[in-house]
Amino acid sequence: MNTVVTVTPNPALDQTVRVANLALGEVNLAASLEFNAGGKGVNVAGCLADYGIATIVTGLLGRDDATAFDAMFADKQIVDRFVRIAGRPRINVKLVDTARDQTTDINLATSLPNAADVDALERRVIELAAPGRWFVLAGSLPPGVDVSFYRRLTRALHAAGAQVALDTSGAPLADALAANEPGALPDLVKPNRAELEAALDRSLADDDALIEAACELAERGVKYVVVSLGERGALGVTRLHSEAHSSQAAASAGAYEGWRAAPLRVPVASTVGAGDALVAGLVASLAEKRPWHEVGRRATAFAAGKLARVGPHLPDRATLDALAAQVELRTFSVAANPLRVTQHQAV
Repeated sequence: MNTVVTVTPNPALDQTVRVANLALGEVNLAASLEFNAGGKGVNVAGCLADYGIATIVTGLLGRDDATAFDAMFADKQIVDRFVRIAGRPRINVKLVDTARDQTTDINLATSLPNAADVDALERRVIELAAPGRWFVLAGSLPPGVDVSFYRRLTRALHAAGAQVALDTSGAPLADALAANEPGALPDLVKPNRAELEAALDRSLADDDALIEAACELAERGVKYVVVSLGERGALGVTRLHSEAHSSQAAASAGAYEGWRAAPLRVPVASTVGAGDALVAGLVASLAEKRPWHEVGRRATAFAAGKLARVGPHLPDRATLDALAAQVELRTFSVAANPLRVTQHQAV
């Protein structure tokens, strides 16, 4: 299977504190404290490696106090190609209320890369490019890094024949989705509802609105659009290949095919990184060339498997297979001009 590269410009050391019935303004007794190497791309890499996919990590990592990262990469046999910069990784504090199944994030300031650091990362990414290889561009950008960073990388990676999954938010996501240069749109995006609303600057109040927005992005050239919905699961849309339109049956079925996956009810140790596990499941399944509805099923299993663990870790394949078999997933197809859902069935 092809090696996957994850790119994390702004990694973090996640400090997870577990406490029951967190009381603000009071003294709380913590049940546990755990440190994990983190940041979206690092979390995706950890899950991919647990699944057995050869994985390379790169990004911008403070060279001081990076022991947790070194240990994780060695333990999971992840190839470390991070550009090391002055300073230490930022610390993100995760307060997990085990009684309420709630997580409060406190994200601290990051090390500031300079222009030479960013240039070095762009060169590093291009050096790793290969035809057909998946790249996951993930997370926030450090202060001082231009919002067009992901769009520039995507264009360069496509020129090298690579495929790009993008998982970010705010200005970088809006910039990426507004791209009109050839090859600048990612192949896969995975925003949540709020992130997609902000990027498109409009409300997406229900599934019909989400499907319409996803189809619009697919029409513009994003091959796979997945919207994570937290406790409501996820929704995915892709445009049917042009050859499918040659058959009358495919044309009548619609221009897009999609799925709506319900979340699995599993014991929750931490919700941190569940969305990153979903991305890992999407990329792993696409690399395995699974049918689109099976991509949704397995990605949902990845997210459920991660919930029972603190840090970027998955259970073994047998457990993931069992979880995937339990996923309730409905498929639909959407006709174009005007957009209209024409089918909706359980699989």
